[in-house]
Amino acid sequence: MARYIGPSTKIARKFGEPIFGFDRVLDKKNYPPGQHGNNRRRKAASEYGIQLREKQKAKYTYGLLERQFAGLFKEAARRQGVTGEILLQLLESRLDNTVFRLGIAPTRAAARQLVSHKHIMVNGDLVNIPSFVVRVGDVVSVREKSKNLEAITDSLAGTSKKYNWLEWDSTNLRGRYIAVPSREDIPENIQEQLIVELYSK
Repeated sequence: MARYIGPSTKIARKFGEPIFGFDRVLDKKNYPPGQHGNNRRRKAASEYGIQLREKQKAKYTYGLLERQFAGLFKEAARRQGVTGEILLQLLESRLDNTVFRLGIAPTRAAARQLVSHKHIMVNGDLVNIPSFVVRVGDVVSVREKSKNLEAITDSLAGTSKKYNWLEWDSTNLRGRYIAVPSREDIPENIQEQLIVELYSK
């Protein structure tokens, strides 16, 4: 199961955003990493560089590697509609992302771990594939014997964000994917059109 395991703070500083979740280092050093820090002269990025940067940001944000991301883009381009918006909708429909959005895990990396360690069920069946596609009407729940897991209870206790395409039942620790999110609903700071332009070259 391929995933990025490098330094997360370095990547977050590169983009100037907490794309892996809260990072106190980013508050102190909100500039790109490098030997000369904030005093380093940086060349203006080319059009290609800007597009590539946006694709990399999306990849790191959702925890995908190049081949997975390219495959999702190909699927988005195949479907009818706005390719960039469909791409983000496909990313949002991944099981690890849904677990994160429901608040069962504090980060997507933690959500991925919960899924792969068999703590999550979809429609009553155990699913341990983070890339599993959640469809409208599917119910994502915490496995019965995992409901008292400290990582899950702590995450749920600290969750306040709600998303209108998801419905959460705090009593039974389960959520329902009730609709495909529109672009306006997805909070990620990603300019998806730049990604479409990059792949169109």
